Amino acid sequence: MADPSRVAVLASGSGSNLQAIIDASLSQAIAATVAVVISDQPAARALDRAKRAGIPTVALPRQKGEKRPAYDARLVDCLAGHNVSWVALAGFMRLLSPTFLAAFSGKVVNIHPSLLPAFPGLHAQRQALRYGVRYSGCTVHFVDDGTDTGPIIAQRVVPVDSRDDEEALAARILREEHKLYPWVLDRLVRGDVQRQGRIVTISSSGSGDTPA
Repeated sequence: MADPSRVAVLASGSGSNLQAIIDASLSQAIAATVAVVISDQPAARALDRAKRAGIPTVALPRQKGEKRPAYDARLVDCLAGHNVSWVALAGFMRLLSPTFLAAFSGKVVNIHPSLLPAFPGLHAQRQALRYGVRYSGCTVHFVDDGTDTGPIIAQRVVPVDSRDDEEALAARILREEHKLYPWVLDRLVRGDVQRQGRIVTISSSGSGDTPA
């Protein structure tokens, strides 16, 4: 039986959210343990961050001509060897197939830089600025087979300044992501998160209702 505290992080890029999770875990600020970091990009900086922290890493690039279900089957096999209960996507730039989601049913989460359901997909900050919103933010949600359509677990609000460009807004949202994602993972592994359909509730038995 998988250890409920063990989390796999999937990342394709620099891994700043991964670093926030690692820092919180190593300092014992959260109950979650990063058991393995897997990337589809062998040169991803996220792998270097994990190695420096002494966390097992796996580079799992897509093979030439490989279909998504076949890749995801390899990914599931890899994760099975690391005794994980949760899978956290942190800038993992691949859509997951039903094959993968069935293997980790209700146990896959992602963070997105907008207040979903507004502005799903790529360039969320650009979408927000072009729409003229006064508030943006970030969302941690369960992953389903849509694009950023899974049930919302928690959100943080970031005011939009009239002088903001995409880079400035993204930087402020990212600071909130670094607080929110570790906090949500802590609540998940503690069993404080309950889901009924699309409605997600978080009990007050853990470290407060929102991250500091």
